[in-house]
Amino acid sequence: MEAAKHSVLRLFRDRWAVADVLLRLALAGILLAASAGKIMDPQGFSAVVRDYQILPSAFVAPTAVILPWLELVLGILLLAGRMRLGTLLLVNALLLTFLGALIANYFRGIDVACGCFSTTREASSPMPWDIVRDGAFVALALGAAWAYRARQRRGLVD
Repeated sequence: MEAAKHSVLRLFRDRWAVADVLLRLALAGILLAASAGKIMDPQGFSAVVRDYQILPSAFVAPTAVILPWLELVLGILLLAGRMRLGTLLLVNALLLTFLGALIANYFRGIDVACGCFSTTREASSPMPWDIVRDGAFVALALGAAWAYRARQRRGLVD
């Protein structure tokens, strides 16, 4: 009990620790929420991936199956606080890829359903909103990586 109390007090004395935990948990929630609908409806998500017109058709189905599970695993790792540096690197790469795909299609004039939290077109929001939201997710992920690295430099985490 005393060790847990000490850990909580130490957490709140280190502002980077608070940022690290809050940003990590927010990202975990986003990834877990994003993965759920895609895992439940791989065919619907496959249509969303195909509509982006970026991947060759042979890669659409495998991507639609693997990507939601990757989001789930990354969300769980963030939630558990395990393999943080590698997890944050992958999360940032993934979110930057999503943002890049949205921006590319916006400028190509292709109106796509984001597929972020739903596999149906009806649930889609306007693309500029999706771009802004995904940009905020990237900022959140970069902030999480920054906070973790700040704690690492101070020797507060492994």
